[in-house]
Amino acid sequence: IEIYASSNGDKWFLYREPASSKLCVRHQPNRASGGQPSVHGVFEFLAEGHGPQHEALLWVLSTTPI
Repeated sequence: IEIYASSNGDKWFLYREPASSKLCVRHQPNRASGGQPSVHGVFEFLAEGHGPQHEALLWVLSTTPI
């Protein structure tokens, strides 16, 4: 599930790891930044900060049956 897309093209996705069933957030940086995608557990991701991507994740978790 795409949870947030920033104006610069970065995207964040919520997904469940098949092997462990752990909920994770995948950050896909925009092409121009040349960055590598990163994956964090939901709690780890939420502990990182309070940006719009974090607010979007909280909203998705509160409104979507997972």
